Amino acid sequence: MEELIYVLIGAVVIFALGWSRSRYADFLGQSPDDYASAGNAFDVRTHLNGPIVCEGVIYGPTGRVSSRFVGEFDCHWDGNKGTMNETFHYDDGSRQDRCWHLTLGNDGGIKALADDVVGEGTGQQSGDSVQLKYRFRLPEASGGHVLDTVDWMYLAPNGTIVNRSQFRKYGIKVAELVATMRPAPQEMKEAA
Repeated sequence: MEELIYVLIGAVVIFALGWSRSRYADFLGQSPDDYASAGNAFDVRTHLNGPIVCEGVIYGPTGRVSSRFVGEFDCHWDGNKGTMNETFHYDDGSRQDRCWHLTLGNDGGIKALADDVVGEGTGQQSGDSVQLKYRFRLPEASGGHVLDTVDWMYLAPNGTIVNRSQFRKYGIKVAELVATMRPAPQEMKEAA
């Protein structure tokens, strides 16, 4: 009986350490305050404006690349209200379109709506970063599951944005995305 108690205590300690690590020392442990005094100010109205090119990969639950994509974004702002049209082209030949409706508050807070977002996404500009949290519904062809999403966008010194996103179901990470976003080359801007 005493051995069982030690096993149970050990299991609880291991679970608590794992939970603490993921909550406070991992991707989810980041806070906008961590970046408040960092480098260049990330202003979504400036850095997510006009034609943008996005390139990235999606990692599945095993940590292996499950998909690669290229995206074309067209972003426009009218004061603190913005529209970001996204078109993604995946390595399997599929295409996905999304239109974000963004509202920037005077405190740097962000409200985000899109057709495949359940409810309203919320975020925060802080220093050289932007955090966005939302619930995202996968297309029916991918199961139609609703995933909890945390996006972090970091502004690089040259103006490129590095995006890292994690997607979770019941608190378990099921996918991760890493991408870059940068202003479209001049020839793409002229074609738009």
